[in-house]
Amino acid sequence: MSIDLDAYREQSRATWGQMAAGWAERREWLLDVTRPVSDWLFETADPQPGQTFLELAGGTGDLAVALAGRVGDDGRVIASDFSPEMVEFARRTGATRRLTNVEYRVLDAEHLDLPHDSVDGVVCRFGYMLMADPAIAIRETRRVLRYGGTLALTVWMGPERNPWAALPPLTLVERGHLPPPEPGTPGIFALADPTRIRELVTQAGFGEPELEEIAFEFRYADADELWDSLVRLAGGLARAISALPPDELEATRAAIEHRLAPYRQSDGSYRPPAAAWGVRAR
Repeated sequence: MSIDLDAYREQSRATWGQMAAGWAERREWLLDVTRPVSDWLFETADPQPGQTFLELAGGTGDLAVALAGRVGDDGRVIASDFSPEMVEFARRTGATRRLTNVEYRVLDAEHLDLPHDSVDGVVCRFGYMLMADPAIAIRETRRVLRYGGTLALTVWMGPERNPWAALPPLTLVERGHLPPPEPGTPGIFALADPTRIRELVTQAGFGEPELEEIAFEFRYADADELWDSLVRLAGGLARAISALPPDELEATRAAIEHRLAPYRQSDGSYRPPAAAWGVRAR
């Protein structure tokens, strides 16, 4: 692997800090589109009154709100992300709900500043595949979980199941604006292989995980919403797009829309399919 993981960590933290405002502004849309994933995580984690739950890579904190409602006043939720900007938006979300049982923390999943055996459950929605070293992160997750506790996580399946995520970066690669993804490096499809998932989870000290497919679709009202989602929400891809000169920016946008044309509906909306692995481990 030729990637400098320390440089990747710093760049990733900066990128997601830049994305935080867009995620906060588009949170209702994101919530609606990814609801099947959030529902799966919540039901699988099965939080109980009085328990302590940790959310890793929690973004704007919406799943933490649901967990807080279930664990109740006698329970506790630690809503965390490694981006301080994301945590600040999550804190604001919680303040509007007047939550008193949620603690908002900037936490690096690879080096959790939490005691051993301190939480009853951990949830992570689309976080581990973007981490520099998911093996270390999952071992840290196991360390802080109490015996018998549940880890519920989701990661994206492969590019063939997720054209919404695969086709835009492929377009930038073909136009010379991004390098082809290197096998074994962090990225949206880094944990698409079920064998790799099982290996990481069991080597971290969990039992054999249960994997379940979660299929849904992304929904963009029109080409403008599709483009806005790419330039304001899409992490490293958004950073690459923002660096393009105006003429090439327009040409790239047209090329991406052409790529996604098979998923364009008669009303002008786009509905490309999406699929994730839901993973439950104890």
